[in-house]
Amino acid sequence: MAFENRPWVEKYRPRVLDEVVNQKGIIIRLKQFVKDKSMPHLIFAGPAGTGKTTSALAMVREMYGRKMAVNRTYLELNASDARGIDVIRTYIKDFAKARPPADIAFKFLILDEADNMTAPAQQALRRTMEKYTKNCRMVLICNYSNKIIPPIQSRCVVFRFASLKDVDIKNRVIYIAKQENITLTPGGINAIVDVSQGDCRRAINYLQSCGMIAKKIDQEVVLRVAGEVPSEKINEVINTALQGHLQLSIKLLNDLIKDYGLSGQNIIKSIYKELYDLDIREELKIELSKLLAEFEYRLSQGGTEEIQLQALLAKIVLLQDSK
Repeated sequence: MAFENRPWVEKYRPRVLDEVVNQKGIIIRLKQFVKDKSMPHLIFAGPAGTGKTTSALAMVREMYGRKMAVNRTYLELNASDARGIDVIRTYIKDFAKARPPADIAFKFLILDEADNMTAPAQQALRRTMEKYTKNCRMVLICNYSNKIIPPIQSRCVVFRFASLKDVDIKNRVIYIAKQENITLTPGGINAIVDVSQGDCRRAINYLQSCGMIAKKIDQEVVLRVAGEVPSEKINEVINTALQGHLQLSIKLLNDLIKDYGLSGQNIIKSIYKELYDLDIREELKIELSKLLAEFEYRLSQGGTEEIQLQALLAKIVLLQDSK
């Protein structure tokens, strides 16, 4: 196959709008644009891995088919790289002002990660969008639409993508595993869905990484590849500290770090994920949440991981009287 060596995210990207899942309302409207051969400027906003770029590419493909391969018809840029005002005033402006071929209505310009563009670049872009609308329609893709300046938002129709449902990610992972002759255990499937957190791209990347080291993927393989810790091990560390056993909790934590190669930030996030499922009083959960926030900030400011994590456990031990 021509794309055999490409990442699985690209290899199994939906080719048409009908294959994009969990965005039914958005897809219906996009298909109407395709049917009418007309559309305004668009903003696709939402979490990573929910189908924003895929929807834009599928729409172009359905509207123009093989014609999209022509350089004068379609251009995709990553705005996090081409983010300066000079790029807007030269490269993007030149593409937008050039007339499209006679057999198509307008050209497509897809700006991925548009929320990383500088403010001056966005100011320059708004005039280009307005002046050359007849020749070129733009699709701005971003995670946070509030980082797009209001003048650009007013020139666009905003589509907000939601995180994918667990069942949709599970079905896609099972399909890809079947195509690649990989065996997935029920625990492995659930682990991939859990660590992906609604991001289908992340789920596929984890599946590919796991597939490189094992043909049978279970929970243990997924958690090691993803840098996640089994919930029972994290709970053991927390409960040991809450029982007042500081030395033992430190030993358990050090074993976790050694076995899974985790950073201090990973540990904090893992504890936070399990915090609200612990069988302890609500007041104690609140205190633990405050401690995690404090030590996450310390680590972000350059604190030594070993010292800060042991200090965190010491603080948790001091909470045992309020348990």
